Amino acid sequence: MARFLLCSFALILLYPSGIDMYLVGLPRIAVDLSASEAQLHIAFSVYLAGMATSMLIAGRIADKAGRQPVAICGAIVFALASVLCASAINSTMFLVGRFIQGIGAGGCYVVAFAVLRDTLDDRRRAKVLSLLNGITCIIPVLAPVLGNLIMLKFPWQMLFWVMATMGVIVCLLSTLVLKETHPGACATPDAAPASTAESLSSGFFISRVAITTLSVTAILTYVNISPVLLMDVLHFDRGEYSTIMALTALVSMVVAFSTPFALTKFSQRTLMLVAQGLFLVAAVVLVSATTTNVTLMGLTLICAGFSLGFGVTMSQALGPFSQRAGVASSVLGIAQVCGSSLYIWLAAISGVGALNMLIGILISCSMVCILLITFVSAQAGTPDHEKIPDQSRS
Repeated sequence: MARFLLCSFALILLYPSGIDMYLVGLPRIAVDLSASEAQLHIAFSVYLAGMATSMLIAGRIADKAGRQPVAICGAIVFALASVLCASAINSTMFLVGRFIQGIGAGGCYVVAFAVLRDTLDDRRRAKVLSLLNGITCIIPVLAPVLGNLIMLKFPWQMLFWVMATMGVIVCLLSTLVLKETHPGACATPDAAPASTAESLSSGFFISRVAITTLSVTAILTYVNISPVLLMDVLHFDRGEYSTIMALTALVSMVVAFSTPFALTKFSQRTLMLVAQGLFLVAAVVLVSATTTNVTLMGLTLICAGFSLGFGVTMSQALGPFSQRAGVASSVLGIAQVCGSSLYIWLAAISGVGALNMLIGILISCSMVCILLITFVSAQAGTPDHEKIPDQSRS
């Protein structure tokens, strides 16, 4: 079991590393490639576009050919694209490399969740996904720090050589450590087809796609507007901004690592409702905030709410799928990437202020998700052999 957890973490790790590690070198990259920082900021959207493109097909391939081939190919693509970025001589070549990087990261991201669905039952999966969520919260803090240390001694190209090395390591893990987990990968021609209950159009699955997408949109909106809110509105300097982001990431980690223990005392439904309740309370706090400390408290509640509910909801979303976990992971990933990007883009071109953008998604997310959690039962979407036992009989 340890091998699957290690490989899943490594596969997921490529996604946030590809976003956060290069940001510290952006000013130097812009100078060397004769481009403005504004032009290269699109590299974030290009990367996400590559992920979404990859997810369109990676899940289906993983369900047909198996998890391992997709993981290996995704890691190789990520590594080669990183080399392309490091070798870029103009902004176009750099952006192409970023798009291909996203393709590799997207394939690995889908496989990671599919592997966990294949190897863990519902209760253990919820705990593990919460732990992985907590570990990935470290990346937005550590990646810029690592990038800054690299830039002290080396040119910005070394950032992408490090990413290429990460891709090679993930490829080796996927080849030598990861074992095929897809139940149909070694099936005979007479094997039973996937259950007809594994429907992507079921009300339960759609509700969990909506909840995870809205939750990701809330946290990414916070990350996206945080520089404007904290430095331009609240007048923190860059050092103070970094400290605040590190502290909120620490809160996310603590909550995520505590969630597996909470799952032994409370139902998944309860934790999901509490998570959305924290989003709603955060919105109320931000609306009524009159001091900087109160505003920071509201931002902290956002991080806590996301860390408490995301892993549990993802586990529920994947629960009904045994033969089609790859496709289900793809749908979830595409919805989260595209939904969050669309909201941030529409709010930005509409001229919505940073704080109002954040408050708007928090209120919308919490109200819609509370209704979905209340009226769409987890038991309706969970296979009989994975239904959660009554706590009173534990």
